[in-house]
Amino acid sequence: MNILVLNGPNLNFLGKREPEIYGNKTYSHLEEYCKTFETMFKVSIDIKQSNLEGILIDILQYADSNYDGVLLNAGAFTHYSYALYDCIKSIKIPVVEIHLTDIMNREDFRKISVIKDACIDSVHGFGFESYKIGLQSLLERTRGK
Repeated sequence: MNILVLNGPNLNFLGKREPEIYGNKTYSHLEEYCKTFETMFKVSIDIKQSNLEGILIDILQYADSNYDGVLLNAGAFTHYSYALYDCIKSIKIPVVEIHLTDIMNREDFRKISVIKDACIDSVHGFGFESYKIGLQSLLERTRGK
């Protein structure tokens, strides 16, 4: 299986951005962590990041024909991007929403995910582990386990 890990705005600033919330590990650490899934789960992992909403949409549309599923950390776009919602609804491959922090225990605006209903699952609050839990959910649903 080919899995896309797609990260949105400011994820590239992990380790710099609010370390008291997001920790000291960098985006490179996150990429290395996600790459360990290849052996662990016998999948191929491709990782992409953009700070631009339109590019995320382009990548998701491309993913529909080139991947079996997506782990999407849409960052702040989670809370207001109906364009991402529409895109996720229009593609055939499953998408799992991922967040490092527990968005339900953050600022009020972060408690709202406009993309959640377009995704097959939502995992938040487990740091990097959110990606592993999200992949497990995706595989269970697509491999029929």
